[in-house]
Amino acid sequence: PHCSNNNPYASFGATLARDEEQNLWSTPHDVTHTEADDDRVLYNMIVVRNQLDKDSEEWQKLNYDIYTLRQTRKEVRSRWKHILEDLGFQKEADSLLSVTKLSIISDSQNMGKARDILLKLSEETNIFPTSWELSERYLFVVDRLIALDAADEFFKMASVVYPKRPSGERVDDSQKAPQC
Repeated sequence: PHCSNNNPYASFGATLARDEEQNLWSTPHDVTHTEADDDRVLYNMIVVRNQLDKDSEEWQKLNYDIYTLRQTRKEVRSRWKHILEDLGFQKEADSLLSVTKLSIISDSQNMGKARDILLKLSEETNIFPTSWELSERYLFVVDRLIALDAADEFFKMASVVYPKRPSGERVDDSQKAPQC
């Protein structure tokens, strides 16, 4: 039977499958997502895809785009986690990267500095993919790094690990200079 989307209570009591679809970090039951612009874009893609016939070419294209966006987000998060762990935040990395609707900027005076550092990371490193639009989520992370007096070290490490290349490509491990 075909389900109608006219049910006003459809948003209540979400099923596991629906939870996973609405989860914007693509981890079941992840509560760390916030409703930022990039989250709304992904959510809207999911809504449109779910209204299409699964056998249609449009559904397949949207499904691929959703998968690609989720994989890109996972890769960006992994890059940030890698640098945090290299800076000695092994136990704290996940909590530093956790941003929820309840997250707040620790010091409003740091907002400008956090934006500047985030922009600098975007322009001078490859921690974000070329086509990536800056995510509000990472503004909160940079704010936390400022509060821990680790933002400048994070930037330096990101510059070394994910240096900006004119072609936009990262250097793989086999091309990196040997470390002494």
